[in-house]
Formats: sequence, C-alpha cells, structure tokens
Amino acid sequence: MAATDTTPLIERRSIDYIPEAERHGRLLSQFTLWMGANLQITAIVTGALAVVLGGDVFWSLIGLLVGQLIGGGVMALHAAQGPKLGLPQMISSRVQFGVYGAAIPIVLVCLMYLGFTATGTVLSGQALGQLFGVSDSIGILIFASVIVLVTVLGYRVIHFIGRVASVIGVIAFVYLFSRLMSQTDIGALLQIRHFSWSSFLLAVSLAASWQIAFGPYVADYSRYLPSSTSSVKTFLAAGAGSVIGAQVAMVLGVFAAAMSNGQFAGHEVAYIVGLSGTGATAALLYFSIAFGKVTISTLNSYGSFMCIATIISGFRGRLEVTRLQRLVFVLVIVGTATLIALLGQHSFLGAFKSFILFLLAFFTPWSAINLVDYYCITRERYDVPALADPNGRYGRWNLLGISVYVFGVLVQLPFISTKFYTGPLVSALGDVDISWIIGLVLPAALYYLCAKKWHGTVPDQLILPKEQGAIPRTNGLTAQA
Repeated sequence: MAATDTTPLIERRSIDYIPEAERHGRLLSQFTLWMGANLQITAIVTGALAVVLGGDVFWSLIGLLVGQLIGGGVMALHAAQGPKLGLPQMISSRVQFGVYGAAIPIVLVCLMYLGFTATGTVLSGQALGQLFGVSDSIGILIFASVIVLVTVLGYRVIHFIGRVASVIGVIAFVYLFSRLMSQTDIGALLQIRHFSWSSFLLAVSLAASWQIAFGPYVADYSRYLPSSTSSVKTFLAAGAGSVIGAQVAMVLGVFAAAMSNGQFAGHEVAYIVGLSGTGATAALLYFSIAFGKVTISTLNSYGSFMCIATIISGFRGRLEVTRLQRLVFVLVIVGTATLIALLGQHSFLGAFKSFILFLLAFFTPWSAINLVDYYCITRERYDVPALADPNGRYGRWNLLGISVYVFGVLVQLPFISTKFYTGPLVSALGDVDISWIIGLVLPAALYYLCAKKWHGTVPDQLILPKEQGAIPRTNGLTAQA
C-alpha cells in the first residue's frame, strides 16, 4: 500500500502498462468496487424484468442466481488478468485479433458502454429530478457533469467512490428490504410456482448478460494491483462482489415488480423510493440511487475512454494518451451518452431489455476467445511490447481470431430473440433465447482446437516493457486451466 501515498490523485496512466513501482491497492477494493457497482437501480430494474415479462417470483429468483454464477464466473476470469498483465482488458485482445483487428470487437464494446451509460443516466436523472425538484432532463445533465469529473480523475477516485457506494448501497438495501417485507407477504409470493422454460431462461439470460457485459473492462480496475496478487483471490474478490451485489439488487427488483400490480414499469425510481414513504427518508433514498449510479456510469465512461484510446493507439503505434486527449475523449463519450439519455428517457424499460440481450451476441464470442487463449493457449505468456507494434509478434490482423469471432456471432443468429431480431429457431424452442450459451461454448471449442494447431509464436514467459525486463510465468488460475 506504500505506493498509494505517492500516487497522484489524478491518474496519469491510461492504456499503457503499469510498472511494478506504481502498483498499489488491496483485493478488498475489488470486492467493494463491484459490490457498489451492482447495488444500484439498474440492477433492480433488470431483476424486475424477469417478473414484468411473465415469470413467477420463485423461479425468477432461481434463474437469476444461476445466471449470476455463470456470467459472474466469466467476468471474474477476466478480472484475474489485470494484475498479471498490468494492462486494460481490451488491449489484450490484440493477441487474439491482431493490433488492428482488435478494433473490431472494441468498436462494439464502445457501443455497449454508450448504451449502459445512457440508460443509467435516465434513472439517475429521475432520482436527481425528484431530489432537487427539477425536471428529469435537468437531473440527467447534473449527473452527466459528475460523471465527467470522476472519469477524468481516474482509477484511485473510482475505487474510492466504489467503497463509499458499497456502504451506502448496503444501508439503503437493508432498509428497502425491511420495508418491503413489512408491506407484503413474501412467503405467499414464493408459493406461486408456475415453471416455464422460456421465463426461467429469460431470467438466466438477464443475469448472465448483466455479468458478462462487465468482461470487456473488468481488468481495467484490477491492473494496478501488484503482479504477485493471487489470480484465484482476484477471481474470488471481483466475482463475489459482483455476484452478491447484483443478486441482492435483482431480488429486490423481483419482489418490487411482483407486488406492484403493474405500477413498476415506467416509474421504476419513484416506485422503489415509494416503498419508504416520503420526506427526509425518501430524499436520502433518491440520493443513494443517484450516488449508486455514479460508480457504474463512471466505469462505463472510463471503459469507453480506454476503448477509444486503444483503437487509436493501435493505428498510430504507441500507447500513451495525454491528459488533454483524455479530457476530450471523456467529454465526447459522456456528451453522446447524455444526448441518447435525453432523447430516449421516455421509452426506457423495453428498450433496455432488448439492448442487453442483443449485446450478448457480440460479447460472448469475444469473451470465449479471450479466455481460452489466455488460460489454455498462451497461459499468461504475453509479449506486452508487441501489443503496440503492428509489425511485431501479433501482426496487424489475426485471421484466426477474427474468423472464429465472426463465426461466434453468426452461429447465434438462429437462436436470438429480441425486438431487434428474432431467429428462425426461436419459436421451435418455445420462444427460449439460448444464443448466449451457443455463443460461449462453440467459439471457445473451435478456437481451442484451431489455436492449438495454428497459433502463432508464444513466448516462453511473460515479456514486459524493457525498463521492467521479463519475469517468469506466475502460478494462478492458469496452472489449473
């Protein structure tokens, strides 16, 4: 922790490698960051969708938990890469896709961040509007200003806000659950059990997609940990914080939607706060909702900045980003998300459900390829300097990774069921969307088989930038792969 005392408040690193002398932090910060990121209103809304869209309480809760464990496992495997590589998550995709080719999934990741930032800003704007007695649009603008400030400050401030948000979130959720249990018969709701594969798998998909969507940036927030940090402990800290936080929030959403008699959809924030009554308590809950969204919206904006910087750096051949460039990137990202929020604030719930489910088709294949390559093919043995060199070990375009990725997206199309697109096999499966399962399993298996035979040269050990030299491959999750 000594390095923390000398680390500037405003982060000076961006997508470049974090030297060992600048590493700092504890695993507890991973738990609190992801706990705080999930104990928030959007997770409540996501859980509520399982009931709003036809599921019963009992099987929705089971389905959400199954999805959390599956998706949280994928998310945490990405988190474990951060301390070992000292790099943001999407930079490592250059190993599988090439220095230029990595831009393909990264562009789609940027779209995801914009969507999540915009939808989170809508809910935060509602909360701030109620708190300050202004319109939702003014609340959205206030919230966007805060996100710009925190994103520019960077890593240390984000982790600090995550710790505060986790404490506020726990207090708020304990209170809301106590109010909920005093106003409804939870036991009676749990006794209503009408199992349906479509409703059950919808709940699984909602939770799994929620967790998998963190994959493209989770290592961004573990990359400052010392390289000696246990991969298993990093996996458990980030995964447990995310799964516990999301499940608690989604359980609250399920019960709130079940007892709302149709009043939840379209009035999510007001309904949740209404459980506590009015006055000072309601004001504090509005504040907790807005503050809880600061963490996750900042993660999305920070991740967007990392992705845009990664795309640009790939084509210009170096990783450094100036603070002025950082500010411009953040202003463009948050400004775009805010505009989307202002334009789409009155049609939020249905669009959000379709958005997060449709995104799975593009991120599960990327996640499968990245994890199989890291844990089973290269086994942590990356050439970090080569990640910035289009003429180096990883080349400009990796046709193997790109081809498997395209296959992973296309093979899901017959099984996707969203408002954007519904595949031809969905009705034959009882309107059950299993595309995300296909998108994880088939690309992972195909990439493993092909990469084992045709992979490029893999270094004998992890190679770090020249000023740090090379270090031997470390033990961790890789040893178990």
